[in-house]
Amino acid sequence: MRIRLICIFCFLTVTSSAQVIVNRDPVIKGMTDEISSVNIESHVIKLVSFHTRHNMSEQDNPQRGIGAAWNWIKAEMEKNIPASGGRLEVKFEDYTVGGAGQRIAQEVTLKNVIATLKGTDPDDDRIIAVSAHFDSRAEADNDFKSFAPGANDDGSGIAALLEMIRIMAPQKFPATIVFMALSGEEHGLYGARHMAEKAAREKWNIIAMLNNDMIGNSGSSETLLNDNMRVRVFSEGVPAYETEQMASLRKYTSGENDSRARQLARYIKEVGERYVDQLSVTLIFRSDRFGRSGDHTPFSQKGFPAVRICEFNENYDRTHKVPGVVNGVKQGDLPEYVDYEYVRKNTGINLASIASLALAPYEPVNCGMVISGLTNTTTLRWEEPAKGVRPAGYYILMRETWQPLWEKKIFVRATEVTLPYSKDNYFFAVQSVDAGGHESIPVFPGRAARQTGR
Repeated sequence: MRIRLICIFCFLTVTSSAQVIVNRDPVIKGMTDEISSVNIESHVIKLVSFHTRHNMSEQDNPQRGIGAAWNWIKAEMEKNIPASGGRLEVKFEDYTVGGAGQRIAQEVTLKNVIATLKGTDPDDDRIIAVSAHFDSRAEADNDFKSFAPGANDDGSGIAALLEMIRIMAPQKFPATIVFMALSGEEHGLYGARHMAEKAAREKWNIIAMLNNDMIGNSGSSETLLNDNMRVRVFSEGVPAYETEQMASLRKYTSGENDSRARQLARYIKEVGERYVDQLSVTLIFRSDRFGRSGDHTPFSQKGFPAVRICEFNENYDRTHKVPGVVNGVKQGDLPEYVDYEYVRKNTGINLASIASLALAPYEPVNCGMVISGLTNTTTLRWEEPAKGVRPAGYYILMRETWQPLWEKKIFVRATEVTLPYSKDNYFFAVQSVDAGGHESIPVFPGRAARQTGR
């Protein structure tokens, strides 16, 4: 079915002068409103009580060391199994790393804690993953005895994870959500690498991976800025796993700023700001902080769309520092330095984005742009998703080539559309939407696709 649009009848713009209508799913809004900063603070304090969560610290002490941490996290996750009706499964994922000459100087077997909230549709193989790491460290790589509280890095992320599980476990989503509490991050992203390799080997259909690492500090060192109304989302442009064929298509479409990770980041901004007040999502168009990486990186390297969510300002007087006062400056990653209201809001953008994706239809497939003939219009063609609930329609997204965010959003029911805008001057994408307004991640079009029925 084909339709030609001369009049655009439904659009949103992000210009400062535009009126923006915010439509919220009351169920998702209710979940974001349920997030408790009190619960988050309690979780952070408990994690700090283990003294250190260094990857070489004690494993058999019930009150101290990394073993106490992973056992407590698992028990907290398991509390939500009854509310899930048995759909929540919690387990350890073991792996062995370290040895002479490595950052972890001795061989150790570490544990990730994985909570899987199974989707209600047995034919829906989509997975949305969200992660944080629970290991901590002092300044020296192999100092596993000093007090390493790790309240913000990354107690804040783990606290967010636990709060999301509590709230989301009773809800029903067609797609599966996997909550990953990871070890090994501070010494080489080992826990994330283990899970990314497992996901690739077992062919998990991860449509989004959100890594939360340091989401609770609202003030910076050196520049002394204070801001709990902005959060960063890092996303890669050119994919780390890019093949020659993918590179050819990217160059053909000028898609350097439209990777799957970039589309996910834009999605988090739109949906997160829709449900969480007094928080702006700032998109950082690089894979992570300059020259660094996080637990999303191994997933990116395996071909999954992955982003990092991180506080806007970092305080390096706190990160990996043994608590104390040096030259009049308070150091150490302690609970009293965490902004728990800020963590609550950052937890909200995670929850809203994950829930919206887990309720949304599958993405449109074979999305392409027709290029035959010289025209000043743009024709897009795609196919309905072969699985899941049939979409109620589709949004055509468009923006000028120099703009970072989608500027217009046009609703159509057909699977082919011609717009009175030149493909030379704009970028386009297509996303599925259901009757409740839940949207898939946008798909950046390639070469024109064939037209078929469902």
